[in-house]
Amino acid sequence: MHQVTTQQTQATRRGALLRTGTFERFFDQSHGEAEPWYINDHCVARDRNGLWHLFGITHAEPLNPLDEKNLAHATSPSLAQRPWDKHPFALTADPAYDEHHLWAPFVVTHEDTYYMYVCVGARNNHRYKIHLFTSQDMFNWKRHAENPMVVDGFDARDPCILRLDGEWLMYYTATIEPAGGNHIVACRRSKDLVHWGERSVVFVDEETGTFGGSTESPCVVRRGDVFYLFICNNDRRSGYDATDVFASRNPLHWTMEDRVATLNAHAAEVIRDVDGKWYITHCGWGRGGAYIAPLYWNDGLADEAG
Repeated sequence: MHQVTTQQTQATRRGALLRTGTFERFFDQSHGEAEPWYINDHCVARDRNGLWHLFGITHAEPLNPLDEKNLAHATSPSLAQRPWDKHPFALTADPAYDEHHLWAPFVVTHEDTYYMYVCVGARNNHRYKIHLFTSQDMFNWKRHAENPMVVDGFDARDPCILRLDGEWLMYYTATIEPAGGNHIVACRRSKDLVHWGERSVVFVDEETGTFGGSTESPCVVRRGDVFYLFICNNDRRSGYDATDVFASRNPLHWTMEDRVATLNAHAAEVIRDVDGKWYITHCGWGRGGAYIAPLYWNDGLADEAG
């Protein structure tokens, strides 16, 4: 494995660079339903009033990804509450806007507006679309007039947004060519969260294919001067519940040699609480809801340092 800094090398020798605590279920879409429902790719965001929100793929069991047309919505005043409060669906796919399903939402806050990016699919897997919805309260969402934000393949999806040096970076999973090939993490840049530049490739996995693949649910977080890429490896080495973690000083480049950990989680999101502590989530088909665990770093940095 590749060590990014001398400090991290020393930390890794003392133990794993990062590890999780015990996962606890914090939300189950099945509550109040006549049949079990699942939560899959999701996001967790905090609004300006301090309320935490979960938005995520949901559907009645068994799995039916092409019929996932609604986004679950739950809230909590703290990450520690069990369970979170269930709300009506946040969004429902609308054929009038050429939305075929709703996958993998991601929410960012900028000034007085919340921005939610969602994969809405397409008739052609080579030209999957990511739409933007905006809100003033995280309960009522409007489609943006300039949708789609991104068109790419194969099944380009699972956006993650990072603010860096005065611009926004959107990471998402795709393939090296729209018709298939190596699974990749792609990136696009924006100054305004609406107009996105050309695609660059920031990570290339050794596996090839089309649907699914080993670079799903990319999540990028910064800690000190190191950028960590979390990807759901989707049965490549460790099974369904496995997230690989890669470390790099460059937020636009990771390689297979940069892998520093594999964590026991599916479609993981990494969350930082207001007290500086870190958490990671886990969910998936047949998993009975969404789960959360502490995330511990062994990199020599205090949580307060970021």
